[in-house]
Amino acid sequence: MADEKRTPVTVLGLGLMGSALASALVRAGHPTTVWNRMPGKAGALVAQGAVEAAGVAEAVTASPVVVACLLDHDALHEVLAPAADALAGRLLVNLTSGLPDEARQAAARAARLGTEYLDGTVMTVPPLVGQPRTLLFYSGSRAAFDTHRETLAALGGNGVFLGEDAGAAALHDLALLGVLWSTLAGALHGFALLGSEQVPASALLPFLGPWITQVVLPGIAGAARQVEAGRYGDALSTVALNRAGLAKMVKASEARGVRPDLMVPIHGLLDAAVAAGHGGDGLASLFEVIRTPEGGA
Repeated sequence: MADEKRTPVTVLGLGLMGSALASALVRAGHPTTVWNRMPGKAGALVAQGAVEAAGVAEAVTASPVVVACLLDHDALHEVLAPAADALAGRLLVNLTSGLPDEARQAAARAARLGTEYLDGTVMTVPPLVGQPRTLLFYSGSRAAFDTHRETLAALGGNGVFLGEDAGAAALHDLALLGVLWSTLAGALHGFALLGSEQVPASALLPFLGPWITQVVLPGIAGAARQVEAGRYGDALSTVALNRAGLAKMVKASEARGVRPDLMVPIHGLLDAAVAAGHGGDGLASLFEVIRTPEGGA
């Protein structure tokens, strides 16, 4: 049931994530208005207590806070165009995935309309939206974040403000997604190696926790310190040593009929790091290769 003391919120976009955001707001007692370009997606939310708007302008007018969760930034601008006049004096919380520059452009458009703007990313899957530990990144208007902190907490209790550069949330999102994709892909490669000899993927699971917490995470933390200091020496595990080890990984994969595609580019980075004089440095020195078009030379 809606609480009259709670800030009314409108949610634009009722895909899996948008619907989860709207549902979390309803559960938290916020009067919630919803709208979707394609009809027929609001039924379950209306049953929970949300109100479906007939049009986007009506939806925007209904609330001082408007949350947008759409396919991309092109869809965001297309959807908001008919409601541009209604956005003045409101807060637009854009949870549409995009690039940092797209977020900055959206913030500039909002400023021209007299609209406060927060760009954000939901760092979880839809079923976990609204939980106390759910992480969301926000960037843009500090004043808006502070004013509406309680409302934003309904979407996830671990809301982090990253600064007034509207592109900061998208940038951090991309950085963490890179870690996710490469880690998951590495695990799948490991499963393929096990499966080549009829070992089930689940056989690796008991060792992943200790491996990640005792080796991987400390290694990443150490790499961050080395990258910020710009010093990569005194390493127990050097680029040259790992270059040789990864060559064996590629050879073992090929011998078992497992595609080595994931490992070959990493070996190429190690080759470039050796060529740039980092053979005796730690793995963190790959940063110098990754960050420059010249390959760290």
